Amino acid sequence: MTLTEARKILGLGPDEDPRPHLEEFRAVREKIADMVRCAPNEMLEQRYQEGLVEFDRALAAVREYLEALGLIPREADVEVPDTASAGRGHPVFVAENLLANPVGLPVLSQDVPEIEVEPDSEPRASNLFGILCGVLLLLTVVGFGTVAYVKYEEDRELGKIQRVAFLERQGAIFIENRRWPEAAEAFDEIEGIFPDSKLVGIGRRSIEAGMTEEQNQFIGYWKGEALASFENGRLADAESAARQVLDKYPNEKELKQLIAKIDVAKEEEERQEAFDAVRKQVEDRKFDEAISSVSDLVQRNEGHDGHEEALTLLKAAEDAKLKAEVDLEKAQGLLAQAAERDTGEYDEQAMEWLREAVSLAPDNKEILAKFEKMADYTRTIRIPEDVKTVAEALASARDRDRLVLAEGIWEGPFVITAAVELQGVSGKTLIQCEADVGSVISIAPGVNGARLSGLTLRHLSFNACEERFSLAHVRGANVDFSDCRFERGSGHGIAVTDGGHAKVVRCRFTENGWNGIAVMGSGSLLEAEENTLNENFQNGIESWDGAAVILSKNTCTGNSRNGIHVDNGSASASILDNVLSENREFGLVLGSAGSGEVGTNTLERNVLGGLVVRSGASKVVVKENRIADNQGAGLILEVGVAEEPYVGNTISGNAGKEFVSGVDLSP
Repeated sequence: MTLTEARKILGLGPDEDPRPHLEEFRAVREKIADMVRCAPNEMLEQRYQEGLVEFDRALAAVREYLEALGLIPREADVEVPDTASAGRGHPVFVAENLLANPVGLPVLSQDVPEIEVEPDSEPRASNLFGILCGVLLLLTVVGFGTVAYVKYEEDRELGKIQRVAFLERQGAIFIENRRWPEAAEAFDEIEGIFPDSKLVGIGRRSIEAGMTEEQNQFIGYWKGEALASFENGRLADAESAARQVLDKYPNEKELKQLIAKIDVAKEEEERQEAFDAVRKQVEDRKFDEAISSVSDLVQRNEGHDGHEEALTLLKAAEDAKLKAEVDLEKAQGLLAQAAERDTGEYDEQAMEWLREAVSLAPDNKEILAKFEKMADYTRTIRIPEDVKTVAEALASARDRDRLVLAEGIWEGPFVITAAVELQGVSGKTLIQCEADVGSVISIAPGVNGARLSGLTLRHLSFNACEERFSLAHVRGANVDFSDCRFERGSGHGIAVTDGGHAKVVRCRFTENGWNGIAVMGSGSLLEAEENTLNENFQNGIESWDGAAVILSKNTCTGNSRNGIHVDNGSASASILDNVLSENREFGLVLGSAGSGEVGTNTLERNVLGGLVVRSGASKVVVKENRIADNQGAGLILEVGVAEEPYVGNTISGNAGKEFVSGVDLSP
């Protein structure tokens, strides 16, 4: 440090004698040392210590200069007791020490005006007064300059501390509110003020931890949403949720895999929608359109999972078209027979032929016209054209009256007390009521020959109690159902009790709370042909307690228990040409029957197995059934049932044993 720099730090002029101010400098130096000791943190301590060293070097330079001129005596190095540390391991020396022993400092020299002293002369009063004033002025200026320097340093450091404290609080608030860029800017500014501040590292680690936590929370939330939506079959929602993450974090492995699964599922969903559209075309008898559509699907799915299903559906559409052609030919024959008996009066036999003809060829205008003409030989009541309400029409109806119910929704329940024909528009005439009110339609005991066609029956609610109403209840009556739909009944779709007889043809039973069709009680009989019974919460068809069944060409799929369950006691069971697949228990369970035949049925892909025969049904002939690809055993025989009568069935590809006998099926 040069003498000029030292004078500037101490507030001395270029030609000013420093000797009179040495005590003041010592006091100022102690003030700075106190600031070092009392610093509120290490950062300020270091700043104050640097200022103290600078001040001491300036004092040392001035004293060295005075000693070199012999203006002051040299003093020994003395370390001040109890002040050797500023509080944190940094030594603090008083000014005399540094002036006496300026370690490492070069000897400084500078020409200065010589100070002359006349030992035996007395100064004049005016000169003495001037010197005194000059000294006072010098002391004032020097004191003011030194104090101002110290005050400036204190204010400057205090301002930095206040700014850092503000930035630290602001950064914490930004972190709490997840405003990461603003938080980073706050700690960057702290680093600019105090580069070695520990606050900077702590703050940046907090930002990093917060961003990581936010990222994990964000990914976790949307991943959960995506997986839940995917499991529930909501593919669009699943993809949207997954994209929320992948748009920000494109390398998230699990969600990339989920997107791939979604793409596969969407392809499968689109394929199934196309297949369902073809099935709808077949159902609507648009056979040429269906064949064209499914032929395109066969080509598009070649080499993919849906190819076999497309081929199967193509064959089904072609078979349906061929069957429709055969049915039309048969219907035209029935039409010719009915026309020969047309004498202008009601003829039950002719009407029976025409009803069958209409069922076989529902879109043939010639057959429909003949049916309407001969039906009009009886009394026809049209609702609401002739009578406003169904209840009013039923109240005045007589046997063989024809009640024609228009399209729309009609509020039940209704009771049929005469052998009427209640005719709706298939798929467009809906009768409904609340589940706790009763059956939508009940046929009273003694009614012989009622006919219901083209109706859709539905409960508006679900009653989970032990006693539930069915959609249709045939109690001790004789009724025919054709081309009707039974949907979401609280109990059975149709219940036949008390010796009732129901013939059910080409009807659909879906999502009923118990069985699709149930028949029970001695003398009761169910004839069911070409019906579809899907996703009912118990069995597709069930019979028990002495009832008899004749079941043919029905399809029972996806029911929560069995496709068909027969427990007739001594009554007979005829079960032929049915398809029983993908039911959650067995395709067919023969609990008991006094006689009958079970043959040419297909039992496949059922969960617990194909066919179960208990000892009470050992008299039933079981042959020529195809039992394949079930997840359990193919054929299960209870203890006491011989194996030999069942070798005429085709059993293959079942996940369990193909043939199991001697099984104890007791409760």
